[in-house]
Amino acid sequence: MSGRTARTRARADAGASTAGPDWPDAAWLQRCRAALLAWFGSSARRLPWRENRDPYRVWISEIMLQQTQVKQVMPYFERFLVRFPDVAALAVAPLDEVLKAWEGMGYYARARNLHRAAGRIMGEHSGVFPQEPEAVRALPGVGVYTAAAILSIAFGRPEVVVDGNVARVIARLAALPEEARSAAGRQKIAALAADFFDPGHPGDFNEAMMELGALICTPRSPACAACPVAECCAAQREGDPERYPVRRPSRAKPHHQIAAALIWRGRELLIARRREEGLLGGLWEFPGGKQAPGESLEETAVRETAEEVGLSIRVVAKFMSVEHAYTHFSITLHVFQSLWLSGEPACRACSDWRWITLEQLRDFAFPRANGRVIEALLTKNAGPPAI
Repeated sequence: MSGRTARTRARADAGASTAGPDWPDAAWLQRCRAALLAWFGSSARRLPWRENRDPYRVWISEIMLQQTQVKQVMPYFERFLVRFPDVAALAVAPLDEVLKAWEGMGYYARARNLHRAAGRIMGEHSGVFPQEPEAVRALPGVGVYTAAAILSIAFGRPEVVVDGNVARVIARLAALPEEARSAAGRQKIAALAADFFDPGHPGDFNEAMMELGALICTPRSPACAACPVAECCAAQREGDPERYPVRRPSRAKPHHQIAAALIWRGRELLIARRREEGLLGGLWEFPGGKQAPGESLEETAVRETAEEVGLSIRVVAKFMSVEHAYTHFSITLHVFQSLWLSGEPACRACSDWRWITLEQLRDFAFPRANGRVIEALLTKNAGPPAI
């Protein structure tokens, strides 16, 4: 698809731009684009995935950068590429190894989708990353935004990227009055981003826009004095760039009490693997779950263990509590030292189970909250509770 066609399609979807008198002017657009690209050329961060435009590296980095900051991604990216240097290595690796390499970065569906997509690339594209937009968007875990980033950066395709950083930049450049996350706001941002896009330098331009939002046009206290396109910005002219993007008031996040059991059989602990679908799918955990109304936390641990792995246990003592926040809710994880009384493990609400030693805990991928429990277990060289 040509740059003109992409912009025309986005504008048709959203209606005409309403960015003010300067926005449609070709000379103004060219001046702003040139300033942005010049700034990026001289100030771009040296990041490992920018060393070359290999599609595999671009794909891995774009998936990792979903919902995760650059500074956190960098060490994971380098370790991941050492362990899985190409799509063939990723495709044949056991999913547990992929999840272990991802451990601590969160949003584990990304890792599962990478693994599935690698298998599809090997099976349907002879191991070569596809270049056609429809084929890229068909890969598990690759949506419109990620496909546009891969296609523009790795293949020079004129695809417009609109992530959170770009949406914020566009909303401020245009002083967009609509609420940014509403259907009308998203459509107008997409149309304006397509107008502003430079089809002659698609990869660099998309990266420059994302870099601008990450480093300069930040959500709070934007560095307008250092912005290469400050003269093009309607929000800057108004004197209140933080007013944009317009957002609806945020809702309070729910908080859940979770009880989990450290179930001992001699010197071994029981761990269970979550089903692959849903939050934290495919990761290992200590059996447990959400406290029900009227239940004590100890009763929750006993009930959830029976429902998850079919065991009868005795809760002996509290081990620790962990506070953890997810994107849309937060939890307090209460962990109890427990003893196995009867029953044989069976996956009633899990996909696998194991009896393992303390030393083996590091071999499995756990959610971050469980990871803090594991560190405490290993530091204390904990064992079965005294009766």
